[in-house]
Amino acid sequence: MRIFLDTAEVAEIRRYADWGVVDGVTTNPSLVARSGRVFEEVVAEICAIVDGPVSAEVTALDAAGMVAEGRRLAAIHPNVVVKVPLVPEGLKATAALRADGVDVNVTLCFSLPQALLAAKAGATYVSPFVGRLDDLGQDGMALIDEIVTALRAYPALDTQVLVASVRNAEHVRRAALLGADAVTLPPKVLEQLVAHELTRKGLEAFLADWNRRAGAAPDPAAPRGPGAPGGRS
Repeated sequence: MRIFLDTAEVAEIRRYADWGVVDGVTTNPSLVARSGRVFEEVVAEICAIVDGPVSAEVTALDAAGMVAEGRRLAAIHPNVVVKVPLVPEGLKATAALRADGVDVNVTLCFSLPQALLAAKAGATYVSPFVGRLDDLGQDGMALIDEIVTALRAYPALDTQVLVASVRNAEHVRRAALLGADAVTLPPKVLEQLVAHELTRKGLEAFLADWNRRAGAAPDPAAPRGPGAPGGRS
């Protein structure tokens, strides 16, 4: 399962890209607006940092406008994926952009029928928003289960399931178990994925053992380092 970072903060993207686990980025004009920068410039900079799909969202509401804007965004870099909303005009724009060879991420998906329509229009990705469904008392991940199952039943529909509105590590865990193609998550959730109490305690124990040994008289015949035989495991 691929991991996309959902942010427009270039410094954050650069930092987490260094981890070697970020496969792409999703962003939108609202996220970029908070930075006060020009949208196209930010998209180009992100593409220079991450060698993977970078979703850039259109602001037009009509199909013709979405297509024109999508073509401009796609011209920024080969990795740009044009993001359009899951509405009739968005479906029309998806079909037109895909006919041009432009990858499209159809966003704001909240039901299986919507996802099927996006797939039939040729979407490269469909983005179900699980967190927003959870906010309404529904199980957002149940929708992922439905969409993954349905699309597997129709191999001709090669749309990938990109889990969006991810709020916590549990969303990521369930997405992986359900076979989602990708998740897009904010930096704080990526931090949650790497953190574990037993990892922290284990590292502290190894370091404590090593520091105690470093303070004792050295034994020339003893192995060196925290991973030496006889240490904690």
